[in-house]
Amino acid sequence: MLQGEFRDPRLVPVYDAECPWTREDDYFAAVAAETPGARVLDLGCGTGRLALGLAAAGHAVTGVDPAAASIAAARVRSGAAKVNWLVGTSTGLPGTAFDLALMTSHVAQFLVADDQWRRTLADLRRALVPGGRLLFDSRDPADRRWERWNPAETHRRTALPDGRVVTAWTEVTSVRGALVDFTHHYVFPDHGELLSTATLRFRPEEELRADLAAAGLTVERVHGGWGGEPVGAGDGEFLVLARRA
Repeated sequence: MLQGEFRDPRLVPVYDAECPWTREDDYFAAVAAETPGARVLDLGCGTGRLALGLAAAGHAVTGVDPAAASIAAARVRSGAAKVNWLVGTSTGLPGTAFDLALMTSHVAQFLVADDQWRRTLADLRRALVPGGRLLFDSRDPADRRWERWNPAETHRRTALPDGRVVTAWTEVTSVRGALVDFTHHYVFPDHGELLSTATLRFRPEEELRADLAAAGLTVERVHGGWGGEPVGAGDGEFLVLARRA
């Protein structure tokens, strides 16, 4: 299944178990905290880990994701009533409604096609108030992260809340220029192996800057790591903060 860990109810609990709160969430939460009580959009919110944390910190949070199974899981989590959950994409966002828009967990890289990416940026600019900010992460292609996505280095065993243990690994199936195709394998003790496929786009920094400028968003900074390191000296990331011009 395409992006099954978000869309398949059997895989959504595995995603939750594999992805607890980390310093990446701390980074996004710290930027949100610069505006107390901010109206925050979490686009591509998944099962709501960050959205719930931001709501608990006093922000007015809207979580949007195209995967209905992920939103269904988010809605039953503790504290979920504090978040406005929506199944959808950037297309239906209200205008001038948010102080801060976030795309975390490399959501930006799932927007593979040029028109989809540029339309999303335009939608986000429209959704932000004047002076509102957009923050997202995208892996630096110079880090060549995909070369480490192989069964040997990604093999893992994940315990689910119901006691089952899932064995998983990742393999890259194709590299087509800036596009990387890969498959997650999940082996369950009760119903065998499930597959989740996806494609990510690795955009260089200059391309990200140009696309943001074309959308009317001014780049304020780009960090290369979760500790605020410069590009090339951190974690192989682009952590991009831009503002509605």
